[in-house]
Amino acid sequence: MDHPAPQMPMVSEPAFDLYGAIVPRHPVIISVPHAGRDYTDALLESARVDLATLRRLEDRWVDLITHPLIERGSNVIVARTARALIDLNRNEREIDPAMIADLPRGAAVQSSAKLRGGLGLFPRRLPGAPELWRQPIRWDEARRRIDDIHRPYHAAIRQSLLAARDAHGQAILIDLHSMPPVPSSAPGQPSATMIFGDRFGRSASSRLVALAADVAQGHGLLVAHNHPYAGDHVIERHGRPEQRMHAIQIEIDRTLYLDPSLDGPGAGLPLVQKVIGDIVDTLADELRRPTYALAAE
Repeated sequence: MDHPAPQMPMVSEPAFDLYGAIVPRHPVIISVPHAGRDYTDALLESARVDLATLRRLEDRWVDLITHPLIERGSNVIVARTARALIDLNRNEREIDPAMIADLPRGAAVQSSAKLRGGLGLFPRRLPGAPELWRQPIRWDEARRRIDDIHRPYHAAIRQSLLAARDAHGQAILIDLHSMPPVPSSAPGQPSATMIFGDRFGRSASSRLVALAADVAQGHGLLVAHNHPYAGDHVIERHGRPEQRMHAIQIEIDRTLYLDPSLDGPGAGLPLVQKVIGDIVDTLADELRRPTYALAAE
């Protein structure tokens, strides 16, 4: 069963749906890069595994958290394409050579810890599924996915951030994700259920991150900062505090908003929607203050 957004998107492309306005109503832009649920027949036919296994790559139903924000007119960019096809939170060079049948000599690819773990630009494996695909893809198909999906998604983020900054003086991207429960940091201690990542201070003002974390704590959530998730390509690429454009990744424990099977929305969804909505409002108010730029220095 699908759960459609409360209104039609302003822009709908194969890669994403963009809700909101050409001139964002406030300085906060929300991106949801791992919510895509579009699986083409060709993709499913090329898989060694079943659809349920490929869906393990999703941040299951995390886009539902943004629905009240969409209803209020916030600019929200939600991926449509499944992460199994291409990961929008990876650098376009983060390609496992074994995933490409005819990788050109001298192709500019780069490695990373995530890629070595099987989760590069084109996901290769998951625990319990050593190989997701029957065979490598061709280089022209890899380029098509980058050109048609990855680049348009990031262009939409960039354009929204620039429009928000130009309209409000500052802008911030919230990159929304979900996570399985994380291990406790110490025996007998509860685990964090919301993690704020800012690339160790590179992608956002520490003042903004602290404000967002304070809101979550005020709702009774246990928060962490940059551990074990410091954010990845989306906030690394778009967070430019020196250009008055910040970016924070928020990871949310799936047990907070999904049902016990972790397959559908649960009783906790309204609370998580409230937390994220309050974070958006707090950051918007802070960035619109005439004294913010001076206070942040």
